[in-house]
Order: sequence, then C-alpha cells, then structure tokens
Amino acid sequence: MQKFMLGVYMEQVLEEEFRVIDHCLMVRLPEEIDHYKAVYISERADKLLLREDVFHVVFDFEDTRFMDSSGVGMIVGRYRKISCFGGKIYAIHADRQIKRILKLSGLEKIVEVPGT
Repeated sequence: MQKFMLGVYMEQVLEEEFRVIDHCLMVRLPEEIDHYKAVYISERADKLLLREDVFHVVFDFEDTRFMDSSGVGMIVGRYRKISCFGGKIYAIHADRQIKRILKLSGLEKIVEVPGT
C-alpha cells in the first residue's frame, strides 16, 4: 500500500514536469534521478513521444544534483526512440557534476549540451 501511495505522489509531482513545445518534449528532471524516478520518466516520456508530434527531447537538469546509471539508461532509451526519426536529445542547465556524468558515460556523443 505504501509503495502505491508513493507512486501516486510521484505521478502528481512529476506530471507537471513534461511539456511539448514546438515539437520538442521538454522534461524538467527532479533533484535526484534514481531507478524509480528513471522508470517513471521513461514511461511518461514514451507515452508523449507516441501521442504527440515530437521531433526532439530536451532534458532540463536545472534542479538535478544526482543521477545514477538508471538516469543514463533513461537518456539512452529516449535517444534510441527519437533518433530513429532523425530527432536529437538535448541537455540544458546541466551543472558541472551532471556534465561530468554525461562525459564519463559517453552520453556526450549522443546528447547535445549547449555551452560545451
């Protein structure tokens, strides 16, 4: 029961963090991206990718201070889906720590980071 309650709470908090603007899916990421949050973000983003007319995905890391390998996998999964149609993945407002994770994981080769 408690896990269900947490899931409902997460859905309410994160639901407003997804917007489609000018054919771009904008995803404002939470402060910490762990396995549970990465799964939710992936599922929600995939629904919007299928339902909306989306060409690119923009991940906004403004509030993000921690991301584990689940977050890396979440980004790679969205890249695989959007790149089939010529789309791109962007990371904006990434701080030094997040940029370091993107570089060490090899994501800098598939994710465009403005200002680097």
